[in-house]
Amino acid sequence: MPASAIPSPSDSVQRVIDALAALGHAERPVMLDAAARTAQQAADALGVQLGQIAKSIVFRHVDSDRAVLVVCAGDRRVDEHAVAALVGKLARADADFVRAATGFAIGGVSPVGHTQPPIALIDDSLWRFARIWAASGHPHAVFPLLPDDLPRWLGAAPSAVTVAP
Repeated sequence: MPASAIPSPSDSVQRVIDALAALGHAERPVMLDAAARTAQQAADALGVQLGQIAKSIVFRHVDSDRAVLVVCAGDRRVDEHAVAALVGKLARADADFVRAATGFAIGGVSPVGHTQPPIALIDDSLWRFARIWAASGHPHAVFPLLPDDLPRWLGAAPSAVTVAP
């Protein structure tokens, strides 16, 4: 795995580092040599299965204008109808909304370290894997975690919010 420690992290990566430390997570983010803006790029760079990449997909909750964060396996597609059935009416989130609501740019949205707490949902298919990887606030930065970490960190139970492509 071509990766290295993060020498001087950006503000968004530092927020993830701080959030992970506050949560008691011992493993720090690493910087990949290649960009991992997509789940496939991250899986290729890490040498793991596509499903081991925990994608952070953001929608806009229409009634509250909050971010709806869906953390899902990289080999799955979010079922917007299933998400809406759980949280209410959704709208697409453009890059400006994602940055304003989460503090992250698209391609680097982490499940933790958001500037505003999102409405969170977790894809139950992540439990196919013992270890998964998530973005750390930058397209080159990722961190390892266990699927069981996500419900504790996000206050959400796993649910069926994705479909296999």
